[in-house]
Amino acid sequence: MAEHRQLQRAALLDAARTLLTEGGMEALTFPALAARTGLARSSVYEYFRSRAAVVEALCEVDFPLWAAEIEAGMASCDTAAERIEAYVRGQLALAGDSRHRAVMAISAVELDEAARERIRAVHGRLVGLVVQALEDLGHEQPRLAAALLQGVVEAAVRRAEQLAAGGRGGSPVESAEAIADAAVALALHGLDRG
Repeated sequence: MAEHRQLQRAALLDAARTLLTEGGMEALTFPALAARTGLARSSVYEYFRSRAAVVEALCEVDFPLWAAEIEAGMASCDTAAERIEAYVRGQLALAGDSRHRAVMAISAVELDEAARERIRAVHGRLVGLVVQALEDLGHEQPRLAAALLQGVVEAAVRRAEQLAAGGRGGSPVESAEAIADAAVALALHGLDRG
């Protein structure tokens, strides 16, 4: 019985990922989850009390996996500079994944503070890896630099999203790869790129 419930819950989460990817926040409804999984709508409520509970469960399952991907990428590097590059590129790759974008968009709206704190804890693990890489590079203020580095990553994500949406001010030669390259260069070399 417990195994059946776990399988049903996993199927609901898979359906939620698909709905978010295909249609964003508006697509994630209990009737749609029921239709995707073949369950009665009332059965969906046996697993999740609200849409926010579905999103929270997605975050609890997916964020550690995403963090593990970035950690593995960083662990495969030989130098601190390579680890920082892997961190930046790993986050940008995840941000380009439609499942990640959808969960991030809805989690910003729907999650309570306790759920957000759990997400911050997972992210804090990643930041700790960057702090270590910055310390290995001899940075005098590695925690401050890590916070600023995250700002560079977030700006690059926004720029890539604008480009993907066909939006504002992207040059004709700008691409997601060029944005990632620029973010890595800024992270490793600052603005001094002669």
